[in-house]
Amino acid sequence: MREFIVEADGGSRGNPGPAGYGTVVRDAATGEPLTEAAEYIGVTTNNVAEYRGLLAGLRAAHALDPAARVHVRMDSKLVVEQMAGRWKIKHPAMKPLATQARAVFPPDRVTYEWIPRAQNKHADRLANEAMDAGARGEQWSASASAAPPGEQRPDTAGEQHVSTPGWSSAPDLGAPATFVLLRHGETPLTPQKRFSGSGGTDPALSAAGREQAHRAAEALARRGTIQAVVASPLTRTRETAAVVATRLGLDVTIEEGLRETDFGAWEGLTFGEVRERHPDDLNAWLADPEAHPTGGGESFAETAVRIATARDKLVAAYAGRTVLLVTHVTPIKMFVRQALGAPLESLFRMELSAASLSAVAYYADGNASVRLFNDTSHLRP
Repeated sequence: MREFIVEADGGSRGNPGPAGYGTVVRDAATGEPLTEAAEYIGVTTNNVAEYRGLLAGLRAAHALDPAARVHVRMDSKLVVEQMAGRWKIKHPAMKPLATQARAVFPPDRVTYEWIPRAQNKHADRLANEAMDAGARGEQWSASASAAPPGEQRPDTAGEQHVSTPGWSSAPDLGAPATFVLLRHGETPLTPQKRFSGSGGTDPALSAAGREQAHRAAEALARRGTIQAVVASPLTRTRETAAVVATRLGLDVTIEEGLRETDFGAWEGLTFGEVRERHPDDLNAWLADPEAHPTGGGESFAETAVRIATARDKLVAAYAGRTVLLVTHVTPIKMFVRQALGAPLESLFRMELSAASLSAVAYYADGNASVRLFNDTSHLRP
């Protein structure tokens, strides 16, 4: 009968926070690593991540030989004692994981041993690689794993990848500042397509808008890559951001530069009403980015400067991190337009739905990459 050693670890940066696990299966006779696995698993606790590492290790060993005996070595006293049956499992998130782990092999073929962390370096490294990859919005890859000099690389048959989608980056340029751009949920003005900028009544979310915010929050929680939340100061964005941040266990930072354009006297009007009441001003506004709405307000050229200033400030503040920016139609289109190097007239060529997600990554060499635009898949029943 073959014998394997499973070394597993898990970690969470924040506890709870962005988490991942790593595990390696060795030949018990030679110590040779046979296969390894790692995965970024979103926001959870250290203990849940450790249990996920154990489960992945047992499953990897089972894939190699379902008739084998397994000796598990972990530096988590909690997991070892609970799985050995000496301590009770009280946490509701860990009970089903322990049940799944016990079902991989018959209990009489698995033994458990606690080891100091210094003796669990391989699994610890894999767990940290998985968390680093998750922070960049990437999948962990065995081929990119940074094995220390002298450490033998195993066969990659047991490699596991992140189970939730993210936004990837170019490793040779370092991790980018990735802005996930969330348009706020609907207000009473949104379905009527009325101008609603920063100079109007500052409407709150409607019931439909609050539901959209919750759906976006669940989608972002599943994705598990958001590390900070920044919002425009207007009511509808602050409300949307609060729903998401609560779900993710994060705070909300307000950034004045993310507010919507001030549409002057057009606030609260539909496009048709503006065309009827202010035809010359509207035609000038459509033709010239320097033109202002009736009654003052803000030109698109002025908005572009404001958004570029806010962008540079946020890129510097969140270098290498994935940040949710909860903002409005015009600012999101500006982020995308500027990343693409498109003219200001392109703003009229973009459709952006309420509570939609877009994403732009900013690299150390000054370049940007549009990763996503107007994704509304999370809003579907």
